[in-house]
Amino acid sequence: MTQPVTVDITEGVADVRFNRPDKHNSLTLEMFEAINEAGASLAGNARLRVVVLSGNGPSFCAGLDFSIMAEMLKGADSARAVMDRLLARDGRPDNRAQRTAVVWKTLPVPVIAALHGVAFGGGCQIALGADIRYAAPDTRLSVMEIKYGLVPDMGLTQTLPDLVRLDVAKELTLSGRIVDADEALQLGLVTRVVAEPRKEALDMARAIAARSPHAVRASKRLLNESWRADARTGLGLEEELQLTLLGSANQIEAVNAALQKRDAKFSDVGGAA
Repeated sequence: MTQPVTVDITEGVADVRFNRPDKHNSLTLEMFEAINEAGASLAGNARLRVVVLSGNGPSFCAGLDFSIMAEMLKGADSARAVMDRLLARDGRPDNRAQRTAVVWKTLPVPVIAALHGVAFGGGCQIALGADIRYAAPDTRLSVMEIKYGLVPDMGLTQTLPDLVRLDVAKELTLSGRIVDADEALQLGLVTRVVAEPRKEALDMARAIAARSPHAVRASKRLLNESWRADARTGLGLEEELQLTLLGSANQIEAVNAALQKRDAKFSDVGGAA
């Protein structure tokens, strides 16, 4: 049976690919579970340095598969069974559907999404969970849930406020309109528009993976936790994280490598996290 999500890790870079190409990687219940399993396995990998997230076939992810809608329309029992699988929290603040997008933001390492084709609804929300988004010129994005009488419910409240103004977020959410790659760049939904987003993402991932992994993890944590925090919290976290890095083996190696004009050889274990 074809795996709905594939994960290949090489030299600390995880190449995560949605793998329902004939269905534009739309989200079935099995797809939700596979994405969450991939995220959980990566979260526990101490040697992981960067993740690249992409989709096989013509699109990144077209959002919710209509098979889920059809199952819910069969009746109360079917709808309840679907919701039980999607809304279970397992003692966490995010339910399983939300985790599909939020996991990429909460991973301790950077996540770069390579977008092409469509990123609609849940697919858009997954993309927004990444730290960096490279989009092909043909990419189209939409917060599409309003089209089906729903609100976005896969972590949008935790991602979109970091990217666009409130009025822009409201317009996108209330209209469900589709934006192309150039407008997405102008609005701040994507980082760059490039001809080959997966190649660019992998190249950037390798460049980041060549940096001190402890400094990279600390930098992501610093920005995530301080971006909407008050000055005392942000400045305090800068100091706290810097003190864990100063004088560590990887920090000393970074300085020596720079002075000696050679590639650094960093350790994934020990030191700051």
